[in-house]
Amino acid sequence: MRGAIDLGALAQARKAQSVATDALANAPAGVVVDVSEQDFQQKVIDISKTVPVIVDLWAEWCGPCKQLSPLLEKLAAEYKGRFVLAKIDVDANPRLSQMFQVQSIPAVFAVIGESAGPLFQGAIPEAELRQVIEEVLRIAAEQGVNGTINPEVQEDVAPVIEEEQIDPRLEAAFNAIEKGDFVAANNSYKEMLNQNPADQVAQAGLAQVGLLERASKLNPNDVLQKASDRKDFASQMDLADLELMKGNPGAGFAVLISAIKISSGEDRDKLRARLLELFVVVGDSDPEVIKARRDLASALF
Repeated sequence: MRGAIDLGALAQARKAQSVATDALANAPAGVVVDVSEQDFQQKVIDISKTVPVIVDLWAEWCGPCKQLSPLLEKLAAEYKGRFVLAKIDVDANPRLSQMFQVQSIPAVFAVIGESAGPLFQGAIPEAELRQVIEEVLRIAAEQGVNGTINPEVQEDVAPVIEEEQIDPRLEAAFNAIEKGDFVAANNSYKEMLNQNPADQVAQAGLAQVGLLERASKLNPNDVLQKASDRKDFASQMDLADLELMKGNPGAGFAVLISAIKISSGEDRDKLRARLLELFVVVGDSDPEVIKARRDLASALF
């Protein structure tokens, strides 16, 4: 009869699902997982490097799926983590269905060591299904993939990390900078350097405060106008400061290096000192600093 429901098959499917549910209740966590396009890499590909993954592609409307899936779940529980059953709803994950080139469902694949291969389509008896799983485990073992899912559910325990103590002088400097009190920030950094002249954090902080204080007194339009005279070295230094404040350290370094090339004596010393100070602000490992150091060496020699 068109549209008739096979009550026998429905009862059989419900019984199989009940058996699978009971088996999973005592199974290791993670032996059966629902997989989506978003977590396919994590739950299937990555796991397949440790244990083989059997992929069950199914849909809610699929009658044979309701017979096969419970059997797969039951065996996944029985094998206690020697393989993972990954269930993919093809309606909710069409791209995964396309990736596996599924023609009909249920469709079952094995993924071992990041490589996938087809196993069978349609529902098969439990005895035959066991044989398939044993063969998958044998092949996986030959490839060195013979781990198990951890049978014990362990809660993630966050490591106890001692809170790093911040130097109160450093914190005072930060607070002073936020308030625009550059004198107080300078004093905090200098106090740190008096205690430890090699303190790179204090060195960088002092250089940064110097830049911020100088830039706060500059009028960008005036600086640009005066810096058009390339021999006005004070304006060249101001222009370099402005470039760094705009987030263009490479441009600022280039301004000073160009000025160094045409300067001499005390002017050259001042320009070089300012450039080295700005290097400290940006940091020695920055690519712009590394390049500028090479350019500076060429300009000086």
